[in-house]
Amino acid sequence: MKYSVTSEERLYLRELAKKQLELSKLPVMQERQKHWYDNNELRSEKPVIIIEAGPFRDELIPGLKCTSEIGRQLEAEMLFNIANHELINDDKVMPDYIPVNRHISMKELDMDRVIHRAKDSHGKELGYSSEHLIKDLKDDFSLLKKSVYSYDDKGTREHFDFVQNLLGDILEARITNNTLLWFMSFTARSVNIMGLERLMYSMMDYPEETVKLFDFILEDSFEYMDWQEENNLLALDNGNIRAGSGSYGFTNELPTKQCKETGRITTRDIWGNMNSQESVGISPSMYEEFIFPIYKKAAERFGLVYYGCCEPVHEIWETCVSKLANLRKVSISPWCNEEYMGEALRGSNVIYSRKPSPNFLGVGSFDESAFKEHIKKTIKAARGGHAEIIFRDIYTLTDDNRKAGKAVQIVRDLVDDMWR
Repeated sequence: MKYSVTSEERLYLRELAKKQLELSKLPVMQERQKHWYDNNELRSEKPVIIIEAGPFRDELIPGLKCTSEIGRQLEAEMLFNIANHELINDDKVMPDYIPVNRHISMKELDMDRVIHRAKDSHGKELGYSSEHLIKDLKDDFSLLKKSVYSYDDKGTREHFDFVQNLLGDILEARITNNTLLWFMSFTARSVNIMGLERLMYSMMDYPEETVKLFDFILEDSFEYMDWQEENNLLALDNGNIRAGSGSYGFTNELPTKQCKETGRITTRDIWGNMNSQESVGISPSMYEEFIFPIYKKAAERFGLVYYGCCEPVHEIWETCVSKLANLRKVSISPWCNEEYMGEALRGSNVIYSRKPSPNFLGVGSFDESAFKEHIKKTIKAARGGHAEIIFRDIYTLTDDNRKAGKAVQIVRDLVDDMWR
């Protein structure tokens, strides 16, 4: 990428940065930051409320003015942050910095993945199909190779210096690393290798090879994490940065004392985010036999753990998920038994991270009455414990970008009326 902008872009981007900085200093942002710390450290008196707006970003921000690639990236990021506050006004804290993600590349299992993508009626790429390396696990197991990865220190530094020189006197540039955010989705990665149907059959036809496959993926993953630790590439995620499925990492419980003393970051100093959505079609006993062992080992490496995404966890909670080391949050998806999980988590140190149905905002007109009943059900199930409410997988607001803000206010009002 070429790190340069025109003089007009420079002036425009600096004005956007000033506006973002101004919003970050609002008293409400300080209140929200405290709310997040209280939430993640089990002191909050009510849930935080988040709408993950990335999938419908284009419906929130106007057309971009910049023409340079880096200029458009920075413009889109700041416009998105500003629009989220103005149109949604959920409990996100306005960042007072610009993230510069480390330039780390990884070729997973040294595979050349072939992906065929499809566009919807609006030209947005959503659906896709993949060509898979493994056709038969027993015959093709030898095709598996170790992942190949590298770090572009020069590119990272050039990127950082450019952003810092352009905006650093307003919003500081900050090195981040999001390469592990979705990395502990081990079943998703096995599906990338062989497809979901083959994975399901292999558990029955080739149980020993299936266990070997998961162990291979886990060992490869640990080597990748070790490499990042040894090369001091990890970045802390205990502040205003994504940590978990739609959640944020604010906590004083991380990093460890050793990290504070030495300055070296390990996975014990950051959040682990893991899920196994692809195993929803197998029995709890099969999950315990094939899937849980690798997640259990992975969880032990992290300081705090967020488990789950769209999969229901109630059937595997008692026998498996509840036994994960350092577990702090568990996703309560639209397919999860809310009442069961509310009872199971009440009085525990695990946060009920509720994902309401995205259909109320993403499909058709906004049925406020039905939406209220949906949220009331969640509040009744979760109250008395620790909770957060995170809307995800909303891919469009169906030409009404005010719906999300309305939904947030409805949830806030209901929480105020019903939570305690």
